[in-house]
Amino acid sequence: MPDEPDVKRRDFLKATVTTTAGLAALGGITWITRSERVFGANDRVRVAVCGLHGRGKDHLGGFSRQSNVEIAALCDVDEGVLNKTRGEVSGEAKTFVDVRKLLEDKSIDAISIATPNHWHSLMAIWACQAGKDVYVEKPCSHNFWEGRQLVRAAAKYNRIVQHGTQLRSSAAMQDAVKGIRDGGLIGDVYMARGICFKKRDTIGHTAAEAVPSGVNYDLWTGPAPLKPFTRNRFHYNWHWIWDTGNGDLGNQGIHQVDVARWGLGLKFPTRISAVGGHFMFDDDQETPNTLSCAFEFDLPNGKRKMMEFEVRHWTTNNEADIGRGDLVATKKRFFGHKNAIGNIFYGPDGYLAAGDEDADSYEVWDHDGKSRAHGHAGGDHFANFIECVRSRKQEELHAPIEEGHISCAFVHLANASYRLGRSLRFDPETEKVIGDDEANNLLRDGDRGYRAPFVVPEEV
Repeated sequence: MPDEPDVKRRDFLKATVTTTAGLAALGGITWITRSERVFGANDRVRVAVCGLHGRGKDHLGGFSRQSNVEIAALCDVDEGVLNKTRGEVSGEAKTFVDVRKLLEDKSIDAISIATPNHWHSLMAIWACQAGKDVYVEKPCSHNFWEGRQLVRAAAKYNRIVQHGTQLRSSAAMQDAVKGIRDGGLIGDVYMARGICFKKRDTIGHTAAEAVPSGVNYDLWTGPAPLKPFTRNRFHYNWHWIWDTGNGDLGNQGIHQVDVARWGLGLKFPTRISAVGGHFMFDDDQETPNTLSCAFEFDLPNGKRKMMEFEVRHWTTNNEADIGRGDLVATKKRFFGHKNAIGNIFYGPDGYLAAGDEDADSYEVWDHDGKSRAHGHAGGDHFANFIECVRSRKQEELHAPIEEGHISCAFVHLANASYRLGRSLRFDPETEKVIGDDEANNLLRDGDRGYRAPFVVPEEV
């Protein structure tokens, strides 16, 4: 067992708050959680980036732009990717293949997680137990239950945990949401809609083959069932396999799901229905490439609100240029030519459209199609995270993990409805599907389970 952290006298005198003391057992490795570091004005925040092949590159760029932040460690199960990235990162960054070894390093203040979805919650929980702050990519969970466990871990260990739904740091979107909620833009909003029309080709079929040299496939698989290696279970296409991904609803779509719920100012839905399928292609994809979701909310005042979401993998006839009507938010100025991604909010006084292809913009129209308000201003999600790591002010996080978990619940509930072929009734108080053990089992990933020792703990 490692010794107690070696805290410098200056840091010890500044430290006034500590994490919950005790032993943390993480995948067979046990250590004592460290004292919480209190940052001085000139103290450098040491960040480790986990998962370097795709989104992890953006994490490296995002944290490298921050003042007095050091990329102190890199972690990836593919040594080829790890070594290539190490050659591109300045400084003395350490390299790790096993995240459990990285978490033993007491000099690391925070980790950012850009791994496949099935690792997000477990890795973040382990990091909280090890006394690290966490920036975790969307979706923060592969199933509903482990997301709630992550929220509990963040609270228990008093960690700063930011969800990677970066539209929450857009100044334009913050302004739009404020105007939606106070009724000043389009009146009392009754429905929000999100769309994810993203052109994706077939992934084809790939046969089982030997694991590529330098890849620790056991660690890559982690909590998922260990199955023969295929290219379609590895880089990126893992999104379309149920064991590791959540389909495009949990890939691109979670951004627009989060914006829709954020604008409505609501938490969990009470009724959920999703229909769709995997159309056009005969390939290895398991998740739907076409999905229509409906969510209903029963409000305390007896009123109801709605949220819709649509995933489509193949756009036709330049839908991004359609313009007016129900698809007004897919105008070219917001979404470009190939993809149509964004949100529409409907109210008695008009509608508001916001787009991810032009993520930091929104526009408001009245019912005659006249534009009467707009905004464009960006933000820095990584900067917000680092600011909160320094200040320890959880309330200043733009995307706190509790909000991330609730938005991800829409993904898991819709996918459960689709997979079971029926509508669901959800109790926001118990966080359970009413009268449906099969659905609740899916929300705990009961059809897949966890592979030891990569197990999300019952008690965090």
